[in-house]
Amino acid sequence: MSFKDHFSTGSTDYARYRPRYPEALFDFVVAQCTEKRLAWDCATGSGQAAIEVARSFDRVIATDGSAEQLKAAQPAPNIEYRQATAEASGLGDQSIDLVTVAQALHWFDHEKFFVEVRRVSKPTGVLAAWGYALHRLTGSGSGIEALNRLLVRYYSEIVGPYWPPERRLVEGHYRDLEFPFEELPTPEFRMQLTWDCEAFIGYLATWSATRRFQAATGQDPLDQVRAEIRFHWGEPEIERLVEWPLFMRLGRVL
Repeated sequence: MSFKDHFSTGSTDYARYRPRYPEALFDFVVAQCTEKRLAWDCATGSGQAAIEVARSFDRVIATDGSAEQLKAAQPAPNIEYRQATAEASGLGDQSIDLVTVAQALHWFDHEKFFVEVRRVSKPTGVLAAWGYALHRLTGSGSGIEALNRLLVRYYSEIVGPYWPPERRLVEGHYRDLEFPFEELPTPEFRMQLTWDCEAFIGYLATWSATRRFQAATGQDPLDQVRAEIRFHWGEPEIERLVEWPLFMRLGRVL
């Protein structure tokens, strides 16, 4: 399976608008690890997860198949960014204490990736793969309700036909994935951000379906909703709370 690059185009926007994961998630994942010497953040993108893991680990090797994404990654003294695919990491045998995959497991050749995880993980190693589906604006009022309806319409109808088929795994919260490790229970986590109107629109522009619509038609699908979003938002500088429920598959490699 060749590397599917949906995010090199607009990698700067990806780094700017993609949401940050809660500290509680990393505290929980790290607590499952027997040792905290070396972690592998696979499909790191612009390094959102790698930065957080690096706060608790001696070293983090963060890989991504996209050189453009890595150019936008946030540096840290104990993070080494490398260009590599999930299925061929180039890491040493039994060298890794923790493998993290944030919002990317659905893009992989799962059978080959899980073989790679077994190869590089120590006997006590842990794999944590998490993701999130469609977000929502929280709060009450006709404007919020209209924006959430508009969001669903954009996701399902306007760019819906342009979602890659792997998106179904995200919508199913990875439950349809065969997970060949000793699975551990996980608590519920949520991401929350406050965004102004342009940040909200900027995030929609990072979606793979938005990019694929643009590539296929030569048009920007956000042109169909941008004015309506701004109308229902009100004053553009108003910040509104946005929420994503998270889901996770967590396992001990053994």
